[in-house]
Amino acid sequence: MEREKNQNEPAERKRYESSEIAPVRRITWIGLFVNIGLAGLKFVVGFLGASQAVIADAVHSLSDMTTDIAVLVGVKFWSAPPDTCHPYGHKRVEALVTIFIGITLAAVACGLAYRAMVTLGDRHVHHTTLVALWGPVASIFFKELLYHWTVRVGRQVKSPALVANAWHHRSDALSSVPAIIAVVGASFHPSLDILDHIGALVIAGFILHVSWKILSPALAEVSDHGASEAEQDRIYRIAMTVEGVANVHAIRTRKSGARCLVDLHIRVAPDLSVRAGHDIAETVKKELLKYGPDILDVLVHVEPDEQAP
Repeated sequence: MEREKNQNEPAERKRYESSEIAPVRRITWIGLFVNIGLAGLKFVVGFLGASQAVIADAVHSLSDMTTDIAVLVGVKFWSAPPDTCHPYGHKRVEALVTIFIGITLAAVACGLAYRAMVTLGDRHVHHTTLVALWGPVASIFFKELLYHWTVRVGRQVKSPALVANAWHHRSDALSSVPAIIAVVGASFHPSLDILDHIGALVIAGFILHVSWKILSPALAEVSDHGASEAEQDRIYRIAMTVEGVANVHAIRTRKSGARCLVDLHIRVAPDLSVRAGHDIAETVKKELLKYGPDILDVLVHVEPDEQAP
């Protein structure tokens, strides 16, 4: 039995590789190379255009690579099939990667806000030229495009970590806005440098909001948060539609990535055979997997309905 299980393992891993790992790795590698290219462009035009803001934005682009690397490393683990030590799979690894991305975003936001406030009386850009605009403009275009592409793949494969990384791409695009304001303002009127600080503070607040939206469900998952009341009510109603089910109770759920694990009790007529009760339980499971709120697995406990005539 064990030998047969081991022989099937390579094929099972290959199926996981093609269904989830491959698209996640593909879009993340693309994001990594885009970050490297944009960082290089910003360094060059920031130096040529004498723009400290654009050079700082280049450093931000380099910091984005940390979350790309986290996804590339993490996907190998969270997409692995269940094993003896992890019978429910490895989806908690994805929650940890998502938390890391959320914390990184929050750190970026705090860094932007801190820099904007402590340099409020300084001029960020000295004798700039408009050539420095090419870096942040290219960043906004390519990172916004990359955001939409990445978030679409993340939703297709139901990967919260990839969706979180998509928002990190968008944060880089947004952080380029103060750099553009600084370059344009300083090029035409040096007294408008304060716009850089105001824009950075507004964007830092937006990024903090996004980081909390990323962190909140991931923290809920690692603390064994269950499905919502509406989802549990839907589970109850689906189970009750199965012929032979007299009652449904003790519904318990917990999140596993973007999906959930369900454990519930059903009551059936006490004079049914074990086979008949098992068949009803299997039907409940199939119906929930087919029509339920994105359910990964279901465990059904069969009890006799003591109130039956």
